Amino acid sequence: MRASAGFKSRSGSADSSWTTRTPAAVRKLLLLAYFFPPIGGAGAQRNTKLARYLPEFDWELSVVTGPGLPEYHWTPIDNTLLEEIPADVRVCRVPGPEPAFSRGWRDRAERWLVVESPWQRWWDEHAVSTALEVGHDVDLVYASLAPYNTAEAAVAIADALGKPLVVDLEDPWAFDEMTIYPSALHRRLDLHRMRKTLASADGVVMNTPEAASRVLRRFSTLEEAFVTAIPNGYDAADFSGPPPDADGKVRIVHAGSLHTDFAFRHKRLRPLRAVLQGAASGVDPLTRSHVFLLEAIRQLLREQPEISERVELHLVGTLTDEDREVVGDAHFVVEHGFVNHRETIDLIRSATLLFLPMHDLAEGRRVAIVPCKTYEYLASGRPILAAVPDGDARDLLAEAGNACLTRPSDVAGMKQAIEDALSRAELGLEAAPPRKAVLDRLDRRRLTADLVAFLDRVIATRRAR
Repeated sequence: MRASAGFKSRSGSADSSWTTRTPAAVRKLLLLAYFFPPIGGAGAQRNTKLARYLPEFDWELSVVTGPGLPEYHWTPIDNTLLEEIPADVRVCRVPGPEPAFSRGWRDRAERWLVVESPWQRWWDEHAVSTALEVGHDVDLVYASLAPYNTAEAAVAIADALGKPLVVDLEDPWAFDEMTIYPSALHRRLDLHRMRKTLASADGVVMNTPEAASRVLRRFSTLEEAFVTAIPNGYDAADFSGPPPDADGKVRIVHAGSLHTDFAFRHKRLRPLRAVLQGAASGVDPLTRSHVFLLEAIRQLLREQPEISERVELHLVGTLTDEDREVVGDAHFVVEHGFVNHRETIDLIRSATLLFLPMHDLAEGRRVAIVPCKTYEYLASGRPILAAVPDGDARDLLAEAGNACLTRPSDVAGMKQAIEDALSRAELGLEAAPPRKAVLDRLDRRRLTADLVAFLDRVIATRRAR
């Protein structure tokens, strides 16, 4: 790994000194980020807020990104996010047209044979050439490794410019339990690629403490000083103003993808995958869907049919055919489809209970991610029904104090949480809000200050060397 200085995130500290900062010389940063407005959804939030708040800390940004008109399930369009990008942020879009992501047999062939896709060749060529045109005077290259295929372009850009490189992993790459490889060999190859990329960087930003710990444990040549954990957090500005008026119903809200199709496919192929060993053992992705929550609601309505008009489940996000198949004829389900970020926040704030499901793991293991919506759920102040395994998400919600924690497939526990929400609604009681100290350290501005301190150290060490 390139030389860097020791730094640990201050996000766990109660110190409020982040709110003031001595003026310094303006730094220039080249942000390489495929997921950037008008692309919306969870994948674009981290980069959007980075571009919004870094200028407040004396940084000038040039962003190298895609044309912004993809046709893919994970890249919905949300033009409202463009309004959050400051006018002085320079956005440089690589030329299109953008090749479609490979599907079907072509995708399988590329994965099994480990060959470049047309999209990869297009992105590498144009991202590198565009970055070299606009990045000659930057102080640092910051690369969002989403997708992970951005890694090669990021290293090439930093090397060509002779600038320090910091890579930001929104998910833990080869350590993500939900990632399925064709075989164990393919997983080892991706681990090697991950190790090579991180070793080429001056700094590594992971999304959770657990993910940072895994990097340090597995890649023993990396030093703790080079790796920091900065969570997604929430933007307090998104939650200004009064919440939407309640309609008197007990409204359970889930925002985001449900992964039902992925879970069903994994179940069908599990015997083959067990032989090839490309999937992590003991992982149940079905619990990351709405399957067990629906069963809990149906059980409750069978026992108390008189409340059938009072309970609603709101699903916010694009639904697949498999998602709808599970819903069936459930009259209490309200489908919203994909809505922009502002409308999503309004729906979250209108909830009586927010549903946070995650994939299950074998007992004694910890999950390496915290879903992006977790932080916005907390910021809303609404009660959370968290069906989550051991890991950072469960630890965070336990500390915040406003979540009912169940195991991922615990239908009885989910049913009890809904009954408790009904009882509070009948009595006109508000659930306790999350602890302020937890919310304070997850504010996007504070997290940006943490990141700025890390970037300053990386630059200073590189120059000193």
